[in-house]
Amino acid sequence: METGLVQNKLFTTPQVNGFFEYLLVVHPDEAVYTKLMEEKQAASKEYQAPAAVKTKPHITVANFLAKEEMEPTLIRWMHRIISMQKSFRVTLDQYSGFAPHTIYLRVQDHTPFQQLVKELKVIDQYVKGYGCPAMYLSTRPHLTVVRNLSAGIYEQIISAYAKKDFQASFDVHEVILLRRQYQFDRCKQVNVFGLQPV
Repeated sequence: METGLVQNKLFTTPQVNGFFEYLLVVHPDEAVYTKLMEEKQAASKEYQAPAAVKTKPHITVANFLAKEEMEPTLIRWMHRIISMQKSFRVTLDQYSGFAPHTIYLRVQDHTPFQQLVKELKVIDQYVKGYGCPAMYLSTRPHLTVVRNLSAGIYEQIISAYAKKDFQASFDVHEVILLRRQYQFDRCKQVNVFGLQPV
């Protein structure tokens, strides 16, 4: 069972200094989405964790702060980078956790995400050149089931989920760029980047 602190650099007040928070994510297909929402609803109900159902199932590839005027350049660069990557299959299996607050599903093969993150490092240079903090580039892709748990609830859930089986696979054909004004704001879709067919 993996444990430890999540390296999640969510920014609580990105609108300070005119920054927006951007998230580059992968969404599961409809069948896997439905299965995941059932898991999230069960966790929400059984463990009084309403945050579980407030976020759509997704895998974060990167998140970062940027100014709105940077957006056209970011989109051009991301399009150039992402359109060169091939579509890939994601298999989710086994529950794990970031103690003491998050339960997630592991991604079996990190390779396609690591390749994408490697190519996105050039955008990190651009973002930092504008005085923005460094990008968070996901080196351990995962799909969160429930987060923001108290330590007591986390211990209760992680021991129960360690015994549960889960497996689902889906093909990734696109990566989506989202934007929000602050951490708990609703995300707005900014762009969809298609991957090359296999």
